[in-house]
Amino acid sequence: MENNRKTRFALKSASAAVIASALLLSACSGKESGSSPSQDPSGKVTLTFMTQSSPLAPADPNEKLINKRLEEKMNVRIDWINYTKDAFVEKRNLAMASGDFPDAIFDAGYGDYELLKLAKDGAIIPLNDLIDRHMPNFKKVLEEAPEYKSMITAPDGNIYAFPWIEELGSGKERIQAVDAVPWINVEWLDKLGLEMPKTTEELKDVLIAFKTRDPNGNGQADEIPLSFINKPGAEDLVFLFGSFGLGENPDHAVVTNEGKVVFAPAEEGYRNAVGYIGELYKEGLIDVEAITQDWNTYVAKGKDQKYGVYFSWDKANITGDNDSYAVMSPLAGPDGRVNVAQTNALGFHRGRMVITSANKNLETTAKWVDQMYDPIQSVQNNWGTYGDETQQNIFEYDAEKNMLKHLPLNGTAPVELRDKTSVGGPLAILDSYYGKYTTLPDDAKERMRIVKEVMAPHMQSDFSMPNVFHSIEELERLTTIETDLFAYVLRMRTEWYQNGKIDEQWDGYLKELDRLGLKEWLEIKQTGYDRAANP
Repeated sequence: MENNRKTRFALKSASAAVIASALLLSACSGKESGSSPSQDPSGKVTLTFMTQSSPLAPADPNEKLINKRLEEKMNVRIDWINYTKDAFVEKRNLAMASGDFPDAIFDAGYGDYELLKLAKDGAIIPLNDLIDRHMPNFKKVLEEAPEYKSMITAPDGNIYAFPWIEELGSGKERIQAVDAVPWINVEWLDKLGLEMPKTTEELKDVLIAFKTRDPNGNGQADEIPLSFINKPGAEDLVFLFGSFGLGENPDHAVVTNEGKVVFAPAEEGYRNAVGYIGELYKEGLIDVEAITQDWNTYVAKGKDQKYGVYFSWDKANITGDNDSYAVMSPLAGPDGRVNVAQTNALGFHRGRMVITSANKNLETTAKWVDQMYDPIQSVQNNWGTYGDETQQNIFEYDAEKNMLKHLPLNGTAPVELRDKTSVGGPLAILDSYYGKYTTLPDDAKERMRIVKEVMAPHMQSDFSMPNVFHSIEELERLTTIETDLFAYVLRMRTEWYQNGKIDEQWDGYLKELDRLGLKEWLEIKQTGYDRAANP
């Protein structure tokens, strides 16, 4: 059935004209598209959900132990239309444009603009009434942490999607406060008799030593002093930018202690930071593949222990869980300043699951989704399960305490095991759950220690950008501006790393930022910040 539905989706997307007319009909006719839920003799309802999963996971999500248990408990069979993560967004969009909607989209990954546009077109439904009538687990989450109620509510007062919530610390000490952590090869430092660098100049000297003094001892110049992936994310090197000023983050929005939203790539400190990276590039200290490499290439070289310094959320995912690499502390810049720029990330995503207007069994769907917010279920959805006799488990289950206890990973990369066994989607894990319903993962314990002890003391700004739910009009302007603005920033940054021409091109760059809409972007961001900070 899955392949047949995929074929129908592909045929429906054959022409733009057909898609457009189908979308218009869908918006007008509401529930007339989509399939009615089927029911077998035992009374089990079947619903059709679209989802995404890792290539490491089973192609049929019903093969996952979590979903097998859910089907038995809820007496609901899910007919999954599953795509790998790399293909999912395109397939999801084609399906919704075709008018042949699934009943719901699980692990949907929708942004705010997409949610509001789908709601305006009548493709997804408001969830307020379903939550009030059929979702006691989710209501309990919102009662314990009421801030999320406002965060998931659109400016028109409706809730259009079920969120993903994962609390791990708060404020400067939340686990997401820093994205890319720098990891340095301490074995190489020891072999060469070098100290851990404390300034940007000392880092440069260390990288030169890594390049020229054969620290891996194989008689070849195959060491890579510094590597990264050149796009916003946990493998980027913009952590180093904090040594030169306000710093940088994936959103480019940094909030000062005065509550002012600043576009980091227009700041003088950013200019100096990019110039510094250009110096490292000119010295041959940066991986020649850093500008273009993907995740797989990055990991392959990391597994071979070729890096002197690299960036990642967790070293276990790149170089393994061993003592060869340690966290490099924040560095003092040319003026002696040490600063770590906060990311704007929270353990929160608004658009994790939506119910479409084709769904003819709303009560059953709502009750099924509500099970996702049961604490024990949420923990498994997020990380994986217990009692699987066919593969490694994330947890053991203590039935007496009704508690899931993390098992040792035994060298397995956390992301790989979780990709195989978890199901993602809507869930909530509050700080109060730790020690009650679950334990902290070992990798999370260590990362939270790093954030609290190494990073947070050097965060010069107390604030980050809140997760603002903008209006559709604001989002349309932000989306339009950011499409060109962010691409231009990344392109120029990359060119300057390689050609070192940032000083002579800086004034023209600032003028182009203004032409691309920077001032309007800042106005919308500041308005959103002020609205969230003073509700």
